[in-house]
Amino acid sequence: MGTSVQEARSLAGIGVPLTFSIIPGLRSYREVAAFAASNGVETMIHIPMQSKGWPQRRLESNGLLVSMADADIREHLEGFIRDIPRAVGANNHMGSEFTEHEQQMTSVLGVLKGKGLFFVDSVTTPKSVGQRLARETGVRSARRNVFLDNEQSSTYILGQLNQAVRQARKNGGAIAICHPHPATIKALSAFLPSLKSQGITLVRASQLVR
Repeated sequence: MGTSVQEARSLAGIGVPLTFSIIPGLRSYREVAAFAASNGVETMIHIPMQSKGWPQRRLESNGLLVSMADADIREHLEGFIRDIPRAVGANNHMGSEFTEHEQQMTSVLGVLKGKGLFFVDSVTTPKSVGQRLARETGVRSARRNVFLDNEQSSTYILGQLNQAVRQARKNGGAIAICHPHPATIKALSAFLPSLKSQGITLVRASQLVR
């Protein structure tokens, strides 16, 4: 998130616990962060990281690259935290290349630990070392269970939401990640308010990290 305050308003208007993950530097990221803070919405830093498709696949100009020195990675992270000071945690935006590298992820997690932030591994690659290293270094962490909107169709998104419910019932909890696309917001608005009657409790990301 970070491109539109209206998207933030629409999501908050669903009236259920959600966590906004905001990419520092996007055109409206400060406004989205301020909206979240004033409306009691939990926020995380959505850290842009190098993917396997880079540079053909675009990365934000402030994104983390595998080639960066430890000091540069730490400087970027500290800047992100200053930019979104109310954030309580972080997760990776893209990062299918970056999150496979132990040295670079250790730098990221070291900053998060020093600031008391948790880490949610978005698991954009099955070879991610993020959550394992987080546990080894004492950073509270969790991992993404379901991506809701890899396809922008109501049928697909509702199917993924039901998958998240099944995983929550089986494992005691599940983290679902999505984007603020119109089809996603529409599906969430229709689906999420009904979960309470099904015995499912919606919580913020911070309540699922260990």
